[in-house]
Amino acid sequence: MTVRSTISAASDSLTQSERKLAATILSNYPFKGLLNIQELAEEAGVSAASISRFTAKLGLDGYADMQRKLLEELRRGDISPVDLHERSTRIEGSFLAGFLSRAAAQIETAGDAITDGQFDRITALLSDQRRQVFALGGRISDTIARHLTFHLAQSREGVEHMSRDIESWPGHLLRMRPGDVVFLVDFRRYEHTLERLAQALATKKVKIVLLTDSWISPIKNNAAEVLAVPIETGTVWDSYAAALAIVEALVARVAELTWDETRDRIELWDATRALTTETKT
Repeated sequence: MTVRSTISAASDSLTQSERKLAATILSNYPFKGLLNIQELAEEAGVSAASISRFTAKLGLDGYADMQRKLLEELRRGDISPVDLHERSTRIEGSFLAGFLSRAAAQIETAGDAITDGQFDRITALLSDQRRQVFALGGRISDTIARHLTFHLAQSREGVEHMSRDIESWPGHLLRMRPGDVVFLVDFRRYEHTLERLAQALATKKVKIVLLTDSWISPIKNNAAEVLAVPIETGTVWDSYAAALAIVEALVARVAELTWDETRDRIELWDATRALTTETKT
């Protein structure tokens, strides 16, 4: 049994700090787990003592035991070639085919970095009608947050895309209640304004779900759940293919969990759109 599968099996029993730690390790598995304990604690935003409790919960004899197991996995060749891929290598031959191949590999790797238990917890939050859902992303990544809110709004009420205008944020915060969900998207070149927003959100006692990259946005310090996905392509541009795939999986699952309401809302949506469609004669 690999360390990754052990973490997945224990997912539902982990505390919020331990989930941050798990997300950090899985974001660049197994290499993040080979950092020294102080470096890993700093990256995950937890204490060294939390790491010791985490490894004990996994049934391991401390952090050194976990590292031994990770090294054994490397020696056995259990690590995916994607994990060992030299990210800086240039695409040879057909650029399009090479780029698409790397994007597909990213999506597969993202599936390894997010446990089923974590996915289920987040979809349960997003489908809970008692909770309002707010979403916001960075300068470019906000398109992913918009994608989430557009689809969620067809499945349930109480979904709001937050404005990128900082002057509008107090109005959003005033509408939030304890237990509401705020879905934040933040990739490298992290936005300090989003980090400060997350700090303000912590005082509202909302549940922050963070979608980020393998280096993990500092928003993690205030997040209840961290989804860390690969974005590097070895080209001048990062790819958000894996992040978009994860968001689409989330909204598709929410639609299934709330299908009766989703069906009624989509039918009403389509009927309303038909009113504005010019009838041809």
